[in-house]
Amino acid sequence: MLDDLQFEEVTQEVARSGKPAAQVLQDYGLVDLDSILQIIADQIGSMVVTIDLAEITPEVIASIPTESARMYQCLPVALYGDTVQIALVDPLNPQIVDELGFNVKHQIQLVVADPVAVLKGIEKFYPAQGGGGYADLLKELSTGMDLSAIDDDKPRGMKIDEAVNDAPVVKFVNLVLMQAVQDRASDIHFEPFEEEFKIRYRVDGALYEMSPPPRSLARPVTSRLKIMANLNISENRMPQDGRISVTIAGKQIDLRLSTLPTAFGESVVLRVLDRSATSLDLETLGLPKEIFDFTVETINQPNGIFAVTGPTGSGKTTTLYSCLRRINTIDTKLLTVEDPVEFDIEGIMQVQVNESTGMTFMKALRAFLRQDPDIIMLGEMRDLETAQIAIQASLTGHLVLSTLHTNDSAGAVTRLVDMGVEPFLISSTMLAVMAQRLIRKVCVKCRTPFEPTESQLSQLNLSPHDVGDKMFYYGRGCPVCNDTGYKGRKGIYELLVISDTIRTLINERAPTVVLRQKAIELGMVTLRDDGLRNIYNGESTVEEVLKYT
Repeated sequence: MLDDLQFEEVTQEVARSGKPAAQVLQDYGLVDLDSILQIIADQIGSMVVTIDLAEITPEVIASIPTESARMYQCLPVALYGDTVQIALVDPLNPQIVDELGFNVKHQIQLVVADPVAVLKGIEKFYPAQGGGGYADLLKELSTGMDLSAIDDDKPRGMKIDEAVNDAPVVKFVNLVLMQAVQDRASDIHFEPFEEEFKIRYRVDGALYEMSPPPRSLARPVTSRLKIMANLNISENRMPQDGRISVTIAGKQIDLRLSTLPTAFGESVVLRVLDRSATSLDLETLGLPKEIFDFTVETINQPNGIFAVTGPTGSGKTTTLYSCLRRINTIDTKLLTVEDPVEFDIEGIMQVQVNESTGMTFMKALRAFLRQDPDIIMLGEMRDLETAQIAIQASLTGHLVLSTLHTNDSAGAVTRLVDMGVEPFLISSTMLAVMAQRLIRKVCVKCRTPFEPTESQLSQLNLSPHDVGDKMFYYGRGCPVCNDTGYKGRKGIYELLVISDTIRTLINERAPTVVLRQKAIELGMVTLRDDGLRNIYNGESTVEEVLKYT
C-alpha cells in the first residue's frame, strides 16, 4: 500500500501534470496497473471493474450525453435501475462527479477501470461531432426552455437563479468552454447586444464568431460564469475579475474572467490558460540562436534590468516565465509581482496586485527588498515610482525582469526617460531590451509556394534582386486549419544590447531614431528582418509580417 506521503505526492503530480492517476503511479514505478487500480478504488471507496466494450449496450451509452462524456472523460459501463456506473479516466477528481450530476438524469456510482480502456470506449461510442453537439444544444435551448421568463427586461425574481443552474445552461457553458479548448482559443468573448448575444473565440490572434445563442440566454450564461468564478451575481454595475479552474477533456484549464457592464448587459471575457498547451521552456520559444545565447547569459547576471517589450498579447509574460523557469534553482530566491498572476510556478513566490486592498506594485516591490530575493520579476514598469524601485533593486544587487509597453526595443529607453527616470540610471542598470511580436504560422498541410508581386515586395522594402530565388508561401486553407491557412503562432524578436556606445547615447538623451540606427549599425536584427527570416523559411506570410512590424 502507499503511505500518506506517497499518496499526497501522487495527487499533487496529477493536479500539476493533468495525467491520469494510474499513469502517474506507473511513471513513479510504485506499483503495477492492477494494484494501482485497486489502491485508487480503496482510496475513494469504490470497486475495480473490467471494461468489455462489446457488453456496453446502447441504453447504457445513452445515459451520458456525448459532450459530457468527452468533456469529463467518463464512460458509463452499466445501468442498474436508476443508477449508472461510470468509469473516469481520472477517478481521483471528485469535482467531476458533482458537475456530472447537472447533466445526467441518473444516480451516479463511480467505479475504477483501466484509463486506456475508458479512453478507447469514449472514442468508440462518443466520436467528436465537429460542432454538431453545439448546434444540437442551441436547437434544444431555442425550443425546450421558456427563456422569456428570464429576459433582461423582466423583473428579476427567482427565475434567473433557477435558470443559472438549469441543465441546458450548464451544458451550454461547458460545451462552449470545451469547444474553445479544442480549437486552442486564447480568449472567449460573451457579448450582449440589443438584438443578439454573440460568442467569439480568439484563435492565433484572430477572432472567430460562433453561431449566436438566443438573446435571452445572455443573463443566465453570464451568471453561470460568475458563479463558477465565485463572483457576486447580483452586482452588475461594476467590473469584476475572477478565476475559474476546470478539468476539460482530462486537462486542467485555468480561466481568467473579467466582466464589464455595457448598455445591454454584462460583457464577459475569459482568458484561457491551458498549461498543457503552453510550454514554458526557453528553448521552445523559437528565439534565434544569437538572441537565445545572449538571453541565457543575461538572466544569469547577478544584477541589472532585462526588459521585454511589445503590445498586449505579444507573449511578453510567457517569455519572462520561461526565463524564470530556467533560473529557478534551489539556491536562488525568486519573487514576482503581477497583475494578475497568469501561471503558478513551483518554487517561485508570486504576488497578486490588488488595488482595492492597497496591494500595489509599489507596496509589493518595497516589501520585496526586505525579503532577501536574488531575482525579482515585475509585471510592468508602468510609472516613475515602479521604475525607480526596479532601478533601486538592481543597484542593490538584484536581477530584475520586467515588461514595458512600447513598439520597439529602442523605444523602451525613451519611454523610461519620458517617465522621468534619469538617463544615467537607465544606462547603468539596463542590460538589454527585447521587443517581440506573435505572428501566425502558415498551415503545413496546405502550404503553397507563390511568386510575390512587385507591390508586395515594395511594401517590405525589398527589390527582386534582394529576394533572388527565395520562395514565398501562403496557406490555401484546409480542414486542419479551419480554412484559415494558418495554424499556431510563433515569436519574432529584436534584441537591443546596452553596449558602451548605446550607454553614451542614452546619457546624451539621444532620441529613439538615433538609438535604433546606432543599434542596427552595431548588428541588431530588427523585428522586420526577423519577420523576413520567417517568410523565407516558409513559416509565415507577407501579410502577417506587414501587419505586426
